[in-house]
Amino acid sequence: MTDSHALHSGSAGRDATARSGIADQPAKVLASLPDGVAVVDAMGTIEWANHQLCQWCQERAREGINLFDALGRPDIEGSDPAPLQAAIQGRTASDATLRTADNRYFHLHAAPLAEGGASEPRLVVAIRDVTHTILEQQKRAAIHQAGQTLADLSPAELADMTVAERIELLKSNIIHYAKDLLQFDVVEIRLLDQQTGRLETLLSEGMQPEAEARILYAKPENNGVTGWVAATGQSYRCSDTLQDPLYLEGCKGAKSSMTVPLLMHDQVIGTFNVETPEPGGFTETDLQFLEIFSRDVAAALNTLELLVAEKATTAAESIEAIHGAVALPVDDILNDAVGVMEKYIGHDADVVDRLQRILRNARDIKQVIQKVGEKMAPSSAHTQLRQGDRRRALLGRRILVADADEQVRAAAHSLLERYGCTVETARDGAEAALMVRACGDEPYDVILADIRLPDMSGYQLLLRLQQLLEPGVSEGQSTSIPLVLMTGFGYDPGHSIVKARQAGIDLVLFKPFRIDQLLDTIERMLARRRDVVKA
Repeated sequence: MTDSHALHSGSAGRDATARSGIADQPAKVLASLPDGVAVVDAMGTIEWANHQLCQWCQERAREGINLFDALGRPDIEGSDPAPLQAAIQGRTASDATLRTADNRYFHLHAAPLAEGGASEPRLVVAIRDVTHTILEQQKRAAIHQAGQTLADLSPAELADMTVAERIELLKSNIIHYAKDLLQFDVVEIRLLDQQTGRLETLLSEGMQPEAEARILYAKPENNGVTGWVAATGQSYRCSDTLQDPLYLEGCKGAKSSMTVPLLMHDQVIGTFNVETPEPGGFTETDLQFLEIFSRDVAAALNTLELLVAEKATTAAESIEAIHGAVALPVDDILNDAVGVMEKYIGHDADVVDRLQRILRNARDIKQVIQKVGEKMAPSSAHTQLRQGDRRRALLGRRILVADADEQVRAAAHSLLERYGCTVETARDGAEAALMVRACGDEPYDVILADIRLPDMSGYQLLLRLQQLLEPGVSEGQSTSIPLVLMTGFGYDPGHSIVKARQAGIDLVLFKPFRIDQLLDTIERMLARRRDVVKA
């Protein structure tokens, strides 16, 4: 025999001896496994259990004890409520998930023990602690479910909500779930302005005021972690803020942070940032949870149309500011043109034609401003912002407001034009009468007049309007003039309200009145006018 052969034979002999030694000590092998292992009889009684299972069962897993009793009678989840019996009867492996009273989860795998000639069947049961996996799955599902409820509103509810109410709803829901479910106390969400690249703060909870007001852009440099995430579309976990070159202080004393992009159709629409004073306070799993939640936040932003609505708000406010600046001056042009035209009627036809053109152009100015506003703001958000869909009867209605108070006239433009009305104003009764006379084929649907105008009372204005619109009706007779009188409580010079009511004018607004009272009164007048036309 050669030396090499002898060496090989010796090595093989040692291997065989080692294998024989391992085979002679199965209990030691099973005891070293990280899973719990037991041999049980057909009734589930333990005949042998390894050390790990004994530890999980607090040393209750002893010979003669029922396996489920040793585990504390856990709930059995799954399609088969009796996995041990299923394995015995089916002579095949059976699986189940067990949930203990202290909210731990175990995966049970039971398989028949192959024993030649054994009269009593036995099972080998392997039990694995899957608590971390199950709880993580449950948390993922809970996060996704919470995200789904961020914008869980019916179309009718959405239509009734203003932009500010939608924003507050989303903010409160995000903060609630971030704190109670994700355990995040410091939260910041910024929305990306696609035109300027600026990241505007939508929500900030726990951040320092200077951090909240910090101007950031979607750029990878000099804009902190938030700017980097918005520019790259990638998530970023900062384990040590003191050593991270990108980090800019947000929460005072923060030691770690996570920032993820808000994505809609693979496009970055904003960022979601959380911070904690704990060093290394976030794990990779925490980052995954935040990414899951951020997807639903982005979807909620899209559902609630906040991005569109915010632009609509800005556009609408700009248009209202422009319109507010020109509304009363245009009304002055109308009043002056009507006054001049009144003097020239029957004298110079060319001058009258020119004045009528001025009237048309002045009225067109306001129409053009409104149309520009509608184009600047998306129609759906514009409608919801102004809630005009709830006052459809007011759309396109022509309203004349006669009041000496400039603030009242300006407020009439601001309030009524939100609901699609065309508003013109007069400073006194004479101007109001001239405006009514000059409106031609486009009469006013409703005339609102103060009961005490500088030159006449509300009842005297009614008489003047009767002369213009109902020349055959004598004083005191019932009238169909669409006049609504406005007055302060207890003030009625010359008993105008009493006289007006005798003439059929019974719609009176007492100052100060709420906007809904004003709108309701106008709608009642419009309803009466429709009834008169039908009759």
